[in-house]
Formats: sequence, C-alpha cells, structure tokens
Amino acid sequence: MAKLTLDVKDVMGKTRGYAVATCDKNGIPNVVPTHFVKILSDDEIMLADIFLKKTFENIQKNPVMAVSVWDWDVKPRKGFQLKGTARVETSGKIYDMAVEMVKAEKPDLTPKSAVILKITDIFVTSPGPNAGKNIEEVE
Repeated sequence: MAKLTLDVKDVMGKTRGYAVATCDKNGIPNVVPTHFVKILSDDEIMLADIFLKKTFENIQKNPVMAVSVWDWDVKPRKGFQLKGTARVETSGKIYDMAVEMVKAEKPDLTPKSAVILKITDIFVTSPGPNAGKNIEEVE
C-alpha cells in the first residue's frame, strides 16, 4: 500500500488544482478539474464533490480512480499521480469536513458528498528519468 511522502504532501499543499480521472463501467474515461482536496492520512485523501456529476456516477459503477497533482512553480517541476479505490460519503465526519472546507472559501457552495480515495499506488509525473515510475522505486 502506497503512502504519501513529505514530497507528495508538499506538492499537494502548494497546488491550485487537481485532475481527477474515473471510468464508467464500459471503460470510457472522464477527467475533471477540482480544487477542494484534503489529506486525511498517509494513504487517504478526500475530495469535496460540488460539481462531480459524471465522476460520482462512475464511482458508483467502477470505484477505481486516479488523481494528478503538480507544482509548476518549482524548478524542476514536480508532479505525482495517486491511484486507488474511491468511496462516497454523504454524511458523517468526513462529509462534514468537506462542507467546512468548501464553506470557508466559497460560502455559497455546499458539497453533495465527500469522495475518499484509498491510495494504492503513487507514480512520479515529474519530468526526468523517474517519470512514470512508482514512487516506491525512486525513494
């Protein structure tokens, strides 16, 4: 099971956006941008579902998900892809955290749910010789 390293957490703390990828039951991909993401533990992150209609539908049928994060402001640029299995919560502690996070920045918005990604793999997307490698191979 992959764990978020300090380097990955640093990039996540600096990014202004994430790309979230899912597939429907037929394997048709869907990629959307999102902003509201929170680290829950070394192997779980939470995404606030405000406008993730197709993403939500896909997770119901196929919970495999990937999230890409990057920091374009550093040289050399750094990026990572987190892969794992997603679940959706519409009430409870994690959902309440999603609501609080969104309301702090956008009081007029309310998440429909919280999407929790249980991370199984982390891949390097930074330019260079480690691009595409599992982070466990380069540590």
